[in-house]
Amino acid sequence: MIRVILTDIEGTTSSISFVHDVLFPYAAEHLGAFIKAEAPDNPEVREQLDAVASATGVDEGDIDGLIDVLQTWIREDRKETPLKALQGLLWEQGYQHGDFRGHVYADAADYLRHWHDEGYRLYVYSSGSVKAQKLIFGFSDYGDLTPFFSGYFDTRIGAKRDATSYHAIVDELGVAPDTILFLSDSEAELVAAESVGLKTAWLVRDGATVQSNRPVMRHFDDVDGLLKRR
Repeated sequence: MIRVILTDIEGTTSSISFVHDVLFPYAAEHLGAFIKAEAPDNPEVREQLDAVASATGVDEGDIDGLIDVLQTWIREDRKETPLKALQGLLWEQGYQHGDFRGHVYADAADYLRHWHDEGYRLYVYSSGSVKAQKLIFGFSDYGDLTPFFSGYFDTRIGAKRDATSYHAIVDELGVAPDTILFLSDSEAELVAAESVGLKTAWLVRDGATVQSNRPVMRHFDDVDGLLKRR
C-alpha cells in the first residue's frame, strides 16, 4: 500500500516553461548584482561562493571570476549544488518583491491538498535547492502549499538518475520502498527509482509526445486513479 508520495517539480507539478522562461532568465540577469551586494555580509552567499571556488580553482576573492563560472553553469543548465543554492536565495527576493509567482498546475494543487487530507505523507525531490522548492510552493498561484509537505530532498542527497539517491531517501523516510510512489516527468529518474523498489508514475504534461512503452499519465487525476488501485 502506498503511504508516501514523492514528487518531482519541473514538468510534474509545475511547467517546465516557468523554470526555463522565468526563473532561469531572472537568475541570469540578476545573479551578478545580487552576489556583489550580498557577498560581503551574507554568510549563506559566502559559503556557496567558497564551494564554487573549491570546485573550480577560481580564487575565492575573485568575485567576478566566480560570477562568470556561475553564469556558465546557468547557460549549461548544470545541476551544481552551489548554483542551485544561490539561485534559491536570489529567487526568494524575487518572490517577496512580487516579481513572479510560483507556477503549479491546478490539478497538482488540488491533489496535493487532497492527498495530504487523505493521510499520505508528501515529499519533494527536485534538482532545485530545498529553498527553491519551498519558494515555488510557498508563493504559488494557489497560495501557500508548503503545509501539505512533510519534507524536501535536493541534489545534496544525490543525482536524480542515480539509484543510490533513492536508497538514501528510503533510508531517511524509514519506510519500505514499495510504499513510496515517485512522480516524475523523466523516464530515466523513474528507472533509477524502480531499481530500488519504489513505485512510479510518469507524468507527461502539455501534450508532449513520447516514444516508450511505459504508461503515461497526463493529469493528477490519473495518479489518483493509480493510488486507488494499489
